[in-house]
Amino acid sequence: MNPHAAQPISLKSLLGSIWRNRQLIKQMTIREVVGRYKGSALGLLWSFLNPVLMLVVYTFVFSSIFKARWGVGEEESKTQFAVVLFVGMIVHGLFAEVINRAPSLILTNANYVKKVVFPLEILPIIGMGAALFHTMASLMVLLVAFFIFNNYLPWTAVFIPLILLPLIILSLGFAWMLASLGVFLRDVGQTIGIVTTIMMFLSPVFYPVSTLPEEYQPWMMANPLTFIIEQSRAVLVWQQLPDWQGLGIYTLSSIVIAWLGYVWFQKTRKGFADVL
Repeated sequence: MNPHAAQPISLKSLLGSIWRNRQLIKQMTIREVVGRYKGSALGLLWSFLNPVLMLVVYTFVFSSIFKARWGVGEEESKTQFAVVLFVGMIVHGLFAEVINRAPSLILTNANYVKKVVFPLEILPIIGMGAALFHTMASLMVLLVAFFIFNNYLPWTAVFIPLILLPLIILSLGFAWMLASLGVFLRDVGQTIGIVTTIMMFLSPVFYPVSTLPEEYQPWMMANPLTFIIEQSRAVLVWQQLPDWQGLGIYTLSSIVIAWLGYVWFQKTRKGFADVL
């Protein structure tokens, strides 16, 4: 393979690459997850402890100090607040983990660019696989907590994979774009963490959209995390069915953005070796 040759940019080529390299993606994702906790005494248990500890801290700060409420009733308890808050944290955590890691993907795997023939386009997918592992761990913690607090599980939780799918697609599109930009503009890696933190506070993670003045609510709805957070709470907490029309529009938009990010990555990858 000539690294300077034009790379395929169609969605068919992308899906074909994922299928051909599925075993490689699986193996490298497992290595990514296991390697993160290698040498620690608790190992993979940290993937469950981290979200629980952060949940305890955020719940204390926002429910006890800032007196934030979700408006689910006058007798809203801290456990109710914690469950609703946790859903927003899970959604943001999935997006932030993928996006924050993206600018350094090529830089930290320079040997794949220079020395061997490697399908570089799967690197963001591997990062997504690791992020999904942590998301599933957090969802398990959430469902266990919900059952303990309420003695039942919402049947609508079965829709959560459909809710998260468009966010996964969208995140991959941004990841391909940022992975490429991170090679040529090293400042991207320094600023993207700030951006994802801002997005956390400008999305309904810690407070409902309804608490904002009406003139600011459309700006929050423009945040790509807002719709997914609201829909995730609908199926995981409020026992409501998803907004199928909104989900369909979001999914189509995500596919377009993912394809554009993939095209950008494929068009610029021939310059990676020269820069690295």
